[in-house]
Amino acid sequence: MPRIIDLLRDGVPNDRAIAQGWVRTKREGKGVTFLELNDGSCLSSLQVVADNQNFDEVLLKQITTGASLRVKGLLVASLGKGQRIEIQAQDIEVFGTADPETYPLQKKRHSFEFLREVAHLRSRTNTFGAVFRVRNACSFAIHKFFQERGFIWVHTPIITNSDCEGAGEMFAVTGLDLPKLATAGKAIDYSQDFFGKPTFLTVSGQLEAEVMATAFTNVYTFAPTFRAENSNTSRHLAEFWMIEPEMAFCDLEGNADLAEEFLKYIFSYVLEHCPEDMAFFQERISDRVMPNAQKIINEEFQRITYTEAVEILQKSKQSFEFPVQWGLDLQSEHERYLAEVHFQKPVIVMDYPAGIKAFYMRLDDDAQSDRPTVRAMDILVPGIGEIIGGSQREERLEVLEARIKAIGQNPEDYWWYLDLRRYGTVPHSGFGLGFERLVQFMTGMGNIRDVIPFPRSPLNADF
Repeated sequence: MPRIIDLLRDGVPNDRAIAQGWVRTKREGKGVTFLELNDGSCLSSLQVVADNQNFDEVLLKQITTGASLRVKGLLVASLGKGQRIEIQAQDIEVFGTADPETYPLQKKRHSFEFLREVAHLRSRTNTFGAVFRVRNACSFAIHKFFQERGFIWVHTPIITNSDCEGAGEMFAVTGLDLPKLATAGKAIDYSQDFFGKPTFLTVSGQLEAEVMATAFTNVYTFAPTFRAENSNTSRHLAEFWMIEPEMAFCDLEGNADLAEEFLKYIFSYVLEHCPEDMAFFQERISDRVMPNAQKIINEEFQRITYTEAVEILQKSKQSFEFPVQWGLDLQSEHERYLAEVHFQKPVIVMDYPAGIKAFYMRLDDDAQSDRPTVRAMDILVPGIGEIIGGSQREERLEVLEARIKAIGQNPEDYWWYLDLRRYGTVPHSGFGLGFERLVQFMTGMGNIRDVIPFPRSPLNADF
């Protein structure tokens, strides 16, 4: 059965049609009822015109904002502004009513804060309908990009006993009765737990993706990840999705090339397939949505080293909240200055200090200097700062073992990861992209909780 998007795009006057959806608005004229019907397939609604004398009064009273209907009728050219076609109703079936006294989404503006409280209904609004259609298009484009290039999609584990990021902010997974142990005053004996050792929800599928890349050359993950970071901000989620490609026989430059090509492809795809939604975001959410998208698509990304970035920031005479000094990580304000003010386009910063990056990143040949660096990169974009982080991985066994020990970890806990360096080691690279951050940047939405259907954050696991 055609969706409303099909009727609006392809419908021809005098065609008989069936439309199904939820009532957005109801307006009564002289002997005529006008309904806006939306089924989520597009931003626009289909106008339904019902001649009151053809319908039972009790039926028409059942139709209020939020009610679900099936309408059979005749398509006609619309006389209203902004719509090409409408449907003259000949038969209406009400599937479900919505009491106007209690239905939260009446015809008025609702704050995003309020809509988070009714996340089970907010997808029916214009803004969130547009957000989740763009999210869907992004998801499809991601798979399309990698599949067209011969990458294998691999499913990495959700439950793990390794902390890829080394930050320790992980959710524990256990089958033990913790309240019972606490009541009894007993210590936790993980040898009696389901897996026989402490296990957690994964913060990244990277290490396992490296395993698969040493067999399939080019792979990618696209899966949920978890951070037990108690940050109640507009930029953080406890559960979010990550895209992580991993490529064997690839150095940092090749990694940066793929990441730039990836972003250009995703933005181009969404602009082509969601033009109405993107125009909505440009008009209603942020006037930077389309300019930012065009910069991603049309501009060649600037490439600089971390050292050059620090020099630019120090010479800028800008008053930053956080200090700019070689060896300190770049903060969001620094990243945004580089992308928005200095270069006014996306920037790839490469070769970061070894001391502020993860153990698995490849040490540069300057490792013995007083400023050792690693083959790491971050892609910075206007409006948000870092959107992609990646690196060339350390493929040398002895160097990797030393790096693991340097962060206070036991190399034996990574025996399988180190085996990749013992048996057919190979230069390889990859990057990570937080999917929600991508959607947030693309749509201009101010809070990351508004680009995932059911956000998980401190003290919030509803729905």
